[in-house]
Amino acid sequence: MATDYSICLGTAGWGVWHSPDAGKSWVRHRSPFPLNSRIQALAVHPSEPQTIFAGGDTGLFVSQTGGAKWERLGAEGDVPTIWSLAVDPVDPDILFAGTRPAGLYRSRDGGQRWEQLAVEIAKECSIGTPFVTSVMVDPGDHHTVWAGVEIDGVFRSLDGGDSWTHVETGLYDPDIHAMAIAATHPTRVFASTARELFASVDMGEKWQPLGIKAKWPLPYARGIAVKADDPAVLYAGCGETTTGENGHVLRSTDTGETWETLKLPAPPNSTIWGLATHRAEADRVLAFSLFGEVYVSEDAGDSWDKIPREFGEIRAAAWLPHA
Repeated sequence: MATDYSICLGTAGWGVWHSPDAGKSWVRHRSPFPLNSRIQALAVHPSEPQTIFAGGDTGLFVSQTGGAKWERLGAEGDVPTIWSLAVDPVDPDILFAGTRPAGLYRSRDGGQRWEQLAVEIAKECSIGTPFVTSVMVDPGDHHTVWAGVEIDGVFRSLDGGDSWTHVETGLYDPDIHAMAIAATHPTRVFASTARELFASVDMGEKWQPLGIKAKWPLPYARGIAVKADDPAVLYAGCGETTTGENGHVLRSTDTGETWETLKLPAPPNSTIWGLATHRAEADRVLAFSLFGEVYVSEDAGDSWDKIPREFGEIRAAAWLPHA
């Protein structure tokens, strides 16, 4: 297995873990992360391959060394607990953060200062307090920004975050777990929920369920990722429930119409919570279970290796090429 890349993991209560050698060795970063930090989100800089942002309940942090060293951006408390992050691919000084309680924030100076954006998200829901599980900037049109809320559906901005529309036609389940954008023609936007994966080909005006109950081995949909060099290839993670005892990695080569269950070296111990890809090596896919297992494929999902080290509760993951 290749070792010329780094892995960063955001965990619940253990801050950021970093491996400089593709998972062979690991360091848990203590400084500048406060004790017991919950890192919910990681976002890789679009043009600086060694820069990565991390956000959670103790604020926003950045590494310019592929995860080896970190520094705080702004002050703790500048925004509520961060659950999702996105970097504008055209102007990387513009960052978006999704929070709990559910809110959307924008920074125009790389995360030093923030403004809360005007978006009418529900204050309460069936799980108590909603939160923004996903925020994304469309790489084909950076004025288009998306946000998914657990539990209040999908919101879309066409003006870089200044104004927002709740796009919900056909999206009968507002429990958004993850989102992804595929640069197909037309562009496809995907949103996973507790029991379905939805797709839109008209900028969210209408959503279609993909019928995963009949196509997936387990019904609980979680992470989604698009192959960096082929927008028709989609990866997804599933499980039994939020904390189920099993999980699978799935792959579609036709934008979600049909699916195959990929063979992992061992049955996962819980739901496959998320996946990570990078355009530097499109065939490399990283998948992680909620309860601390990490799997890596170097051949677009045909075969997988399990990282020997296991962790606590993983909430986010990213891999970065060496400079």
